[in-house]
Amino acid sequence: MGEARGGYEPFDCAPALRLEAHERLTLLRFEGISGRLDRIEALIERLERRVWLAVYGVAAAVLADVFLKFVQVTP
Repeated sequence: MGEARGGYEPFDCAPALRLEAHERLTLLRFEGISGRLDRIEALIERLERRVWLAVYGVAAAVLADVFLKFVQVTP
């Protein structure tokens, strides 16, 4: 072991332990928030795919309607 100041053994004091506990708690909270954000991002990506599928479906329906009207006009 290394030599402590004044010949005394090093010890953990209450404020240092409280600070360490607070840091661990903060780290756990950030990990929880990060996990939630990852899940939210995955849900948003799925929703975005569904929205684009709906947009392409509407565009295809409109183009099909225009094509059918064009075919009916020209014999």
